[in-house]
Amino acid sequence: MKDDKLIQNNKKGWDAIADEWFGSTALPTYAPLMKTEDDLNLFGNIDGQVVLDIGCGSGHSLKYMGDKRAKELWGLDLSSRQIQNAKQHLGANGYHANLFESPMEANPGIPTEHFDIVYSIYAFGWTMDLDTSLRLVSSYLKKGGMFVFSWDHPLTPCLDNDGDRLIIAKSYHDTGTLSMNKSGNEMNIKKWKLSSYIDGFKKHGLYLDTLVEDVDASVFDHVENDLSKYYSKDKSKLVPLSIIIKAIKKIENED
Repeated sequence: MKDDKLIQNNKKGWDAIADEWFGSTALPTYAPLMKTEDDLNLFGNIDGQVVLDIGCGSGHSLKYMGDKRAKELWGLDLSSRQIQNAKQHLGANGYHANLFESPMEANPGIPTEHFDIVYSIYAFGWTMDLDTSLRLVSSYLKKGGMFVFSWDHPLTPCLDNDGDRLIIAKSYHDTGTLSMNKSGNEMNIKKWKLSSYIDGFKKHGLYLDTLVEDVDASVFDHVENDLSKYYSKDKSKLVPLSIIIKAIKKIENED
């Protein structure tokens, strides 16, 4: 598999920190400081829908879908510990989900053209191979089905602060692998541009339906005086730190 060493390193890291992130950033929340599903209603009526969660973590977003009467719950996560936590959390709340421990860059046995909704809440950006991951997402969806995901705004990794000034410290145009440290664990992500996602949608039969950059209105009521935090309210008043995207799988002969 492409970038297998990086994927395995990320798996090791997430296995180590999974418990720290139990329940973190889950529906109806899409991203730090952003509008929620209660505000946006991107999914519409979930009752009777077949859903797949890419990067399902501890299963809290799948529980949200179950509470909204989804017909089938499916999930995939790189981390064995995350899958364990998801099984326990969903089981404790009376839900069964078809869960797979796997990188999103491979299909571990998920049926194709089966899902009304594929979604990923602050997880899809961990892909090491965007083209392959988008191809697989498209293959899982029924025609007319939706893909909804949230992630860092492509500008966010470029930002830094110089005292009380927000600056562009890295080129937006440069893509590649970025390293990070989470609780002492070295992990990696790939830096993509917004056009990387849009071009991938087009290549794999998806079209952009909605792009959300709106932060929650409450951030404008608070002053932190701290631009050094990665997700700072003061930063988010100047630029969106996250994006939420909804794409639809094209129906044959649809323009």
